[in-house]
Amino acid sequence: MDTALAVMDAELDWLLALNPLGTDALWQEFDASRRRHVSPLRYADPVVDLTALRRRLLDLPVDEIESPLLAGVLAEKQRELDRTIELVRLRGTDGFIGASIDLFGGVEAGLLALARQILADVGSGDPLPADTGVDAVVAAVEEEVDWYRTQAPDFELEVVVNADVGSLMMVSHGKLYLDLHLRLPDARLQPLVQHEVGTHVVTYYNGSRQPLRQMAVGLAHYDPLQEGLGVLAEYLAGYLPGERLRILAARVVAADMAIHRNGIPEIFACLHDEHGFSTDDAFDVAVRAQRGGGLTKDAVYLRGLRDLLDDLRNGGDFESLFAGKFALSHRVVIEQLLEAGWATPPALLPRYTRAPGFPAALERCRRLGVAGLYHAHPEPLPVQDSAP
Repeated sequence: MDTALAVMDAELDWLLALNPLGTDALWQEFDASRRRHVSPLRYADPVVDLTALRRRLLDLPVDEIESPLLAGVLAEKQRELDRTIELVRLRGTDGFIGASIDLFGGVEAGLLALARQILADVGSGDPLPADTGVDAVVAAVEEEVDWYRTQAPDFELEVVVNADVGSLMMVSHGKLYLDLHLRLPDARLQPLVQHEVGTHVVTYYNGSRQPLRQMAVGLAHYDPLQEGLGVLAEYLAGYLPGERLRILAARVVAADMAIHRNGIPEIFACLHDEHGFSTDDAFDVAVRAQRGGGLTKDAVYLRGLRDLLDDLRNGGDFESLFAGKFALSHRVVIEQLLEAGWATPPALLPRYTRAPGFPAALERCRRLGVAGLYHAHPEPLPVQDSAP
């Protein structure tokens, strides 16, 4: 059952299925219309037969698993995959938003209030030139992979450079996708590498070495913790600017507006005119919120960061969170899986955990609230000096 579910999860690359095509041309059209009109988003055709995949999924006899612990974990994943298939099937229809809320949740009042507080209170950091392009990012990622190979010779990472990624960089099924035209400040290079490689790729690697394969593809509802850890990695690597925290808050506001059937022009106007975001950032957040017809996943970044900081403040262990991909609510389940031999401690930890100053930075995070988790100026940890 575990292997079959992992195979089906790999077949259903829902993130790429919901990635809009031609966003540069979309912006040009939107700007030419005086920012009042945008054409419907376009997507690549799904590469899998969703009906056949769902049939295979529901035919799995998960209820025959003898271990109640494993039956519970795998049945939960089976239900989540079923909802994910439905999400992709409903792409571009009126039913998509409901499917997204069912899978990722909506925007609860407390999270929306936190987002609005950040937008009101958190200012911008140092204005830094976007002087680093995709070649420098690829070089930094290759250097990062080489470092991990000193500890784990089988550590691998495929890097895909594409003009239609829909994000500066993202990891999907263990591959790192980079936008061909990405530009970012040099001070943000290492924090973003630590987000993508140090969180998403390291947990994928650790999970793939577990007896239970779901730890690599992700137990049900793993996204908030993954994204919370990724954003925290940016802070621990030394530069999470106020703008980044504001972007996470803007994504929550945009998701809420998408739930209430506001389109890209309305979301853009709210972020650009009311909250002062640049045209690029406001349009990017608006398009992301409208993926598929209203994707609420972007709200998990701020929710995951908030919940992770609450967990750390209450004494939660940090290193064990890298054993694979799972939800904070699975802490007890992971302990039970360890006792039963279905899970092991993480084989690798992020590179930044070896950097001088990391313990003090982590302790600071245990005391900070979300609205205070940002840097006014870059304070980079010397990640390159991290001993293997």
